[in-house]
Amino acid sequence: LNILTMKLAKTLGELKLSGYQPRSIKTELRANLIESIKNKQNLFDGIIGYDSTVLPDVQRAILSKHNMLFLGLRGQAKTRIARLMVKFLDEYIPVVEGSDLNDDPIQPISKFAIELIKEKGDDTPITWLHRSERYVEKLATPDVTVADLIGDVDPIKAASLKLHYSNENVIHFGLVPRANRSIFVINELPDLQARIQITLFN
Repeated sequence: LNILTMKLAKTLGELKLSGYQPRSIKTELRANLIESIKNKQNLFDGIIGYDSTVLPDVQRAILSKHNMLFLGLRGQAKTRIARLMVKFLDEYIPVVEGSDLNDDPIQPISKFAIELIKEKGDDTPITWLHRSERYVEKLATPDVTVADLIGDVDPIKAASLKLHYSNENVIHFGLVPRANRSIFVINELPDLQARIQITLFN
């Protein structure tokens, strides 16, 4: 579908009429990489010396829909390669307006978006997120907390909204949930405390 046609959609109803179909970020990366290979584009601009080693492995990982772990000494372009993968994302994706988690209007996951769609139906407002805004990077340091990465209950929000602490609407989301439908990178992963690494496994 023509992205310009879809981008005219300002509400959920208009998005449905445009023929938009949601897909996972890994499916998106894979499809756009295949298209780039077919068009014989330069896939990783400015990366020199890895044409027969690292870059083919990265391509295979994307085609196989894998998560990736880059190992190497400082200065070996690990972060640069990760940042370049943004070019394989769709140029724009639709998002429920006001959502902290970049909710897909067709497949919302947050309580906020689900309740908004339930209330407004096809009149639910949507916005469009550019691929340049879909990259989240965090430098791992010993002081990083679970609240930074995953999130925590916000007692002030709970009090002001008069909601119980178990209500999802009182959560202040961390970087990982906010990176929904985006590429999320942790630099220097071994520097994270062991308990924080275990939290990420969960």
